[in-house]
Amino acid sequence: MGPIKTVEERCRKCYSCVRNCPVKAIKVKENWAEVIHERCIGCGKCVKVCSQQAKIITGCIGETQRLIDSQDKVVAVLGCSFPAFFHDIRPGQLVSGLKRLGFREVHEGASGVELLHDTYRRLVDAPMEFPLITTHCPTIVDLIERHYPHLLKNLMQMVSPMVAIGRFIKSRAGSNTRVIYISSCIAGKFEIEADPVADSVDTVLTYRELNQMFRERSIDLYRLPETPFDGRPPQRGRLFAVSGGPFQAFGIQDDFFNPDFLATEGEENAMEIIRDLASGRITPRLVDIRFCNGGCIGGPGKNNRLTTFSKRTLIHKYFQNKDIPYATAPHYRDEHKFPQFTRQFTNKYHRLELPSGQSVQQILQSTNKFVERDELNCGACGYSTCREHAVAVFQGLAENNMCLPYSLKRLEEDHVNLAQKYELAQRALEQEYGDTEIVGRDARTLEVLNLIAQVGPTPTTVLIRGESGTGKELTARAIHRKSQRSDKPLVAVNCTTLTDSLLESELFGHKKGSFTGAISDKKGLFEAANGGTIFLDEIGDITPKLQAELLRVLDNGEIKPVGGTTPIQVDVRLIAATNKNLELGVKEGWFREDLFYRLNVFTITMPPLRSRLESLQELVHIFLGRASKRVNKTILGIDDRAIKAMLQYPWPGNIRELQNIMERAAVLTQDSIIRLENLPVVFSELILQNPGIGTPASENNFRTQRDKHLNQVEKSLIKRYLQETGGNVSLAARKAGIPRRTFYRLLTRYDIQGENFRAKNPDLP
Repeated sequence: MGPIKTVEERCRKCYSCVRNCPVKAIKVKENWAEVIHERCIGCGKCVKVCSQQAKIITGCIGETQRLIDSQDKVVAVLGCSFPAFFHDIRPGQLVSGLKRLGFREVHEGASGVELLHDTYRRLVDAPMEFPLITTHCPTIVDLIERHYPHLLKNLMQMVSPMVAIGRFIKSRAGSNTRVIYISSCIAGKFEIEADPVADSVDTVLTYRELNQMFRERSIDLYRLPETPFDGRPPQRGRLFAVSGGPFQAFGIQDDFFNPDFLATEGEENAMEIIRDLASGRITPRLVDIRFCNGGCIGGPGKNNRLTTFSKRTLIHKYFQNKDIPYATAPHYRDEHKFPQFTRQFTNKYHRLELPSGQSVQQILQSTNKFVERDELNCGACGYSTCREHAVAVFQGLAENNMCLPYSLKRLEEDHVNLAQKYELAQRALEQEYGDTEIVGRDARTLEVLNLIAQVGPTPTTVLIRGESGTGKELTARAIHRKSQRSDKPLVAVNCTTLTDSLLESELFGHKKGSFTGAISDKKGLFEAANGGTIFLDEIGDITPKLQAELLRVLDNGEIKPVGGTTPIQVDVRLIAATNKNLELGVKEGWFREDLFYRLNVFTITMPPLRSRLESLQELVHIFLGRASKRVNKTILGIDDRAIKAMLQYPWPGNIRELQNIMERAAVLTQDSIIRLENLPVVFSELILQNPGIGTPASENNFRTQRDKHLNQVEKSLIKRYLQETGGNVSLAARKAGIPRRTFYRLLTRYDIQGENFRAKNPDLP
């Protein structure tokens, strides 16, 4: 892993890192954008521009502390730019602070610049066949090695000042010496991993990490006395960190009108001069390039409170300060036997497959770019042109939906589709729950309505009890509608329809990888209902484990996703329902007593239909109206015989059974009236067993008399058709012009047997 890593849960896929990465070393994945370390040049732009702090620099504090705690001699080297970052304390105080941390010696990185003076001059003064590029900046070295390998021959074959001072210290202080380099440059973390310079520097710390170490150890630099630096005192090397500093340090002078020596800083200038050198448009003798604006004082770890100009002034003042204390040990004064400062560079170019023109065209068309004018080249995806983005998609670095115009188009289409689906869903809900009023004027129904009116506006937990089919969910919806959460969602869950593990995931959510099939994070229904109401039907069926989790929600308002470690706060009102005896469950041990008392705060008991038959006829007409819409038939009413039979039925399935029977009858009826024969056979049997039920002896009104005569006529016609067909029911139904099933129902209604007519006309087949 490289020095820059992605904190996946923070990434919001804003593509800011893609837009700002100069070499497009970012791969966009399903849920985050990560750095491709084989292509990364360590410039730190992605860290700087990430507003969510999803890109972070790999910390080295732990490794540094481990080295300090070891038996080895640990030496700190302060980069050339340190006066611009620790400008409000004296240099000697900073040295004292570092030694309080446990460093045995403290050196200036500027000494490494002057160690390279002779090697630098020798390479510059030698005959050249092509322009030389300085190798002070690790980002520039990585840029050429990884993206412009044909310029490897141009790189000066010498190490950076950081590596030079590291080699020098280790060669003079002994093999058990460890060197920690401290600067604003995170590319140095890349550099020390390269094989040609490995072991020269053990760890690279940023100034921010150093400040963190001071804070953790409660070291107040302002209160410390001054301690002298160790090592070789530098001179002009202290100017290295600012623009033009390297030429000052190495004594390079140039002719303004004939520039053989070029110096430039900043991403845009660096990329331009690299391209010019690669194409041969310029041919100077030497080019000094540093990627950060202003040189090393503009590194990604820079202090944003100061401008580049003010930092440059601080470096100049530090160079002019003649009172910087030094206590150079004898082994650092010896001018002889310097280590080797040359270096070889390698081709690290990571070749990606290039798509064919046809592949590019297909990718463009997949993002609605069919003709040239569709290619807006807006750059919102992070790539300069739509075709560059298409190539990145082919190479697996980008996704189609990174294209902003394409995504906006899809959002518009999705908005239209969702609006249509929402409208259809609303219609379906209207059909299913459109009339959420609890119907009935009987005493027990009125009592339920009164309880709903009292508890609805409160946040109280409600337990709804009653037999299956008595309308417990309808009651929960009525409570929610009267609550102060009515504008928030009501989420209903039937606890018997899911297994224990699936129900836990459904209620509380889960984290990716928490179980087989958990391919991504999932938000639970409690979290989805946050601010609203959740209705748990058949709560008596949940397992003890889920009972404990539910108790946590009721006590603390916290849920913990499956596989998660961090609890999530939710604000949800709970309404539960059951048809079981929970008191018996507490006694027998299958239901938690503490959960029972947390649920049983306010109880509503739904009466069974058999105890509120005075509201039956009103319910029948309500359900017939809904069934009429559902089956697309006009139902005008129901005959009295059917109502009388229904009043004698015990209704074990309660209101749900009544609703289903009404819909079945609406399907079966041949006209606009629901008749007794349209109901299940059990209702006809009730009439046969009690032929006089519900009919007073004195009843002699017009409707009764009409129905009586119509029945007599109907019965006579049925007998006539059977006589004509010799008891052949199928043939009789055809002669009557009605369906055979209807004819059979009429036979049942009038208790007529077709076999009784066969002997009267033996000649018929």
